Amino acid sequence: MELASHLRTREVSSLDVTRAQLDRIAALDGALGSYAQVTAEAALAQAEVADAEIAAGQYRGPLHGVPLAVKDLCWTEGIPTAAGMAIHAAHRPTEDATVVRRLKDAGAVLLGKLQLTEGAYSDHHPSIPAPKNPWDAELWPGMSSSGSGVATAAGLCYGSLGSDTGGSIRFPCAANGVTGLKPTWGRVSRYGVFELAASMDHIGPIARSAADAGAMLQVLAGRDPKDPTARLEPVPDYLEGASRGVRGLRIGLDEAWIDDVAPETKAMLTDAMATFRALGADIVPVRLPDAAQAIADWFPLCAVEAALAHEATYPARKDEYGRVLAQVLEDGRALSATAYQAILLRRMHFRGLVDATLGAIDLLLLPVHPFSPPTVATMQALGEQPDLVSRLLRYTCPFDLTGHPTLTLPGGFTQAGRPLAFQLVAQSLAEATLVRAGVAFQGITSWHRRHPALRASA
Repeated sequence: MELASHLRTREVSSLDVTRAQLDRIAALDGALGSYAQVTAEAALAQAEVADAEIAAGQYRGPLHGVPLAVKDLCWTEGIPTAAGMAIHAAHRPTEDATVVRRLKDAGAVLLGKLQLTEGAYSDHHPSIPAPKNPWDAELWPGMSSSGSGVATAAGLCYGSLGSDTGGSIRFPCAANGVTGLKPTWGRVSRYGVFELAASMDHIGPIARSAADAGAMLQVLAGRDPKDPTARLEPVPDYLEGASRGVRGLRIGLDEAWIDDVAPETKAMLTDAMATFRALGADIVPVRLPDAAQAIADWFPLCAVEAALAHEATYPARKDEYGRVLAQVLEDGRALSATAYQAILLRRMHFRGLVDATLGAIDLLLLPVHPFSPPTVATMQALGEQPDLVSRLLRYTCPFDLTGHPTLTLPGGFTQAGRPLAFQLVAQSLAEATLVRAGVAFQGITSWHRRHPALRASA
């Protein structure tokens, strides 16, 4: 992070930067609605501590004194954690989620909690206004980490936490023109993070650059005694080899998988390929397995796991749920055990086929979704167009089913000035390769440095 070096040398203070961020939130977020709650007093206190520690030579690393924000899905001790749900508006955890604790241990300043869709599914609760895309209020802000994408793009934090179960780090990054890293499933602890679908939930950073995302993942990743599903492998230094470039890396492309994307998206992918070639990477043809059944299976699998996650309050408090999430929970409760087992077996088979493809290359290049940037109006009609939902998830949910890591990178803009993005997919635990490729791409492109023009709220 560029800010980190200025904080370390004390050219700027964390307290001044934090005050500036809080002032910016006060001026702009009334119109954007990205924050569920701003914790100004706690943030200023954390900034004072960070300045004192840095002055005393007790520098903790590149997040020390940097103002960040957390998706309101992660427990924060004594601070409401609602998970985008009216039913949990008064919930005050008695401890931090592991990811929150690790950010605090790294000396980060936490500005507050960021808004999201209800229970991290696809729709915001009817009583909670959805965040607005800072590039254009008519544009979709992404789901479910909508507040994380909006706040990071609008400069209301230097980075944020998101989660991805079907595409919810990748969608808001693509929609808002920022960078997002979905780690390998289990690379980051899920302890203290409200579940949507436990076997597919991934927690990861949303940031302004691949280097920033790598710095955040460095702190977040690793084993956790409180989460037995967290991976036990040592965490590498994600930034150590980030400057090595991509010369000699094999980047796979399956032309059949991108045959029906929008012209603007296709042109963006072509430009991304040309950029990686210019950097010395080899673009190689690959054959990915047909994902149609996997995409169809994602919906009932997510529904079953969500029904279990909400068992304490649904159906007992059904009337307090929004229509979309309630229907998902009903679907999950209705699925038979034999149908569920068939899904699990197909999932294992699909994961094996994807593993085999990724084992022959270093990275896979794909769009985030096949459309040009969708509008809010288009996305509100999703429930009436099942085919549109499947197309939306075509490039995202398969890699939540398999658990492979992905990196979303801004890749251009439409003629109307709307952000475009693509994703890179890697073998399990190959996040360092993703960061390395992202740093190389962003070293000779400037899409990630473009910011929306914003005016203060009235």
